[in-house]
Amino acid sequence: MTTSTRGASRTPAVLVLEDGRIFRGRAYGAVGATFGEAVFSTGMTGYQETLTDPSYHRQVVVMTAPHVGNTGVNDEDPESKRIWVAGYVVRDPARVPSSWRSRRSLDEELAAQGVVGICGIDTRALTRHLRERGAMRVGIFSGNALPDEGTMLAEVRQAPEMKGADLSAEVATREAYVVPAIGEKKYTVAAVDLGIKGMTPHRMAERGIEVHVLPATATVEDVYAVNPDGVFFSNGPGDPATADHPVSVMQGVLERGTPLFGICFGNQILGRALGFGTYKLKYGHRGINQPVQDRTTGKVEVTAHNHGFAVDAPLDQATETPYGRVEVSHVCLNDNVVEGLQLLDRPAFSVQYHPEAAAGPHDAAYLFDRFVSLMEGQRA
Repeated sequence: MTTSTRGASRTPAVLVLEDGRIFRGRAYGAVGATFGEAVFSTGMTGYQETLTDPSYHRQVVVMTAPHVGNTGVNDEDPESKRIWVAGYVVRDPARVPSSWRSRRSLDEELAAQGVVGICGIDTRALTRHLRERGAMRVGIFSGNALPDEGTMLAEVRQAPEMKGADLSAEVATREAYVVPAIGEKKYTVAAVDLGIKGMTPHRMAERGIEVHVLPATATVEDVYAVNPDGVFFSNGPGDPATADHPVSVMQGVLERGTPLFGICFGNQILGRALGFGTYKLKYGHRGINQPVQDRTTGKVEVTAHNHGFAVDAPLDQATETPYGRVEVSHVCLNDNVVEGLQLLDRPAFSVQYHPEAAAGPHDAAYLFDRFVSLMEGQRA
């Protein structure tokens, strides 16, 4: 990615998809060029949490909500220390933020962090195109020295694809750190950071859990060096088919029978650890309004998603694995994609979405309580 100064409202910008479709608009954020996988998010709110979610590393996010930036940017809501999206696409950016919590505009924040964006394009048409053709590589170009269309398309097609990308170590912490329990400490959890969001260990801390956040390169020995009551595998970017190291670590946890909870990328890692394959979705699930059914209770939840890959597991029966029987515990009601796994003979489960609700609904908060129940049962 190359960037220069902040984009002015009249600065021309061009979005080029790898299949040759072109959208023309104005620069939003930094001026320059950026490349990534074009995906769309259906959330109407929570753009600050979306931008700072490490799972969006190397993705250009298209907002389906037409008006973005209303509440500006504050210093309390980021889910990590920086913006991770490779580029940002909005239709109608707010001219002036309106919130007592706002410290600066979204345009200013994107520019300050060197994130190239585009505004003033028909994001509905772009979203329909991605739904029909699938997520694909994209480039955003802005400024006075825009190359010709042929050059832009060639540069887009030279960008790396998301399939086969091993990215979790690029976004994870380099050094282990501890999030202390809030109130009385009841449990210790080793959390393997594959792209963790800040609210996730906070949700565990609220339940009396001391969370030791470990790098993506942590070994089984590193995990058990903190003497955990449970082990957590986080969300993260990239193709789960490349994540051989986290899969190996998770298998070590399963062998020991320690209570285990995985979300998003962690769900895909559990699927692989159990012997299932993974595959790339046509355009993925992203946003805070995705309907999922918990098949263990029959309850339907509105959930927060950000994933372009899924686990290939049978929906209609339990499967025998080296670690006992496993069944699909959650399913997406839009397309029957696997949204959760549960082992029947060991204390381990996972979901494909984000129960920490940052941003998003709180329907799935019970999953942290379910994790606590597993640790309570193991201790008993």
